[in-house]
Amino acid sequence: MQVSTATRTREQAVALAAGAVQYRLAAGAQIIGPVTSVFWHLGEYGTGEEWQLLLKTSKVRYPELEAHLLEHHPWDNPELCAVPIVLGAERSLQWIGDSVAGD
Repeated sequence: MQVSTATRTREQAVALAAGAVQYRLAAGAQIIGPVTSVFWHLGEYGTGEEWQLLLKTSKVRYPELEAHLLEHHPWDNPELCAVPIVLGAERSLQWIGDSVAGD
């Protein structure tokens, strides 16, 4: 699975990524930014600068990763989306599975 969310600052994104990877809820993460977001929030149109966080995990570990991200995210109701990785290099997919399987 590839999971995405965003934060207001780079430091917030790094902290979320570090916790998820250290607890083996994600094999790895990339932080991209700053990016410009255009959105509807609380009934209002807006734009803003954010840092996008992409994490790799397994379908089995996704519920724990989601709970971790929601608990530690600085926003009350962050966007959190997951999409299956349909294809990928075999060794890369194996790395994801091995990394989140634990010791």
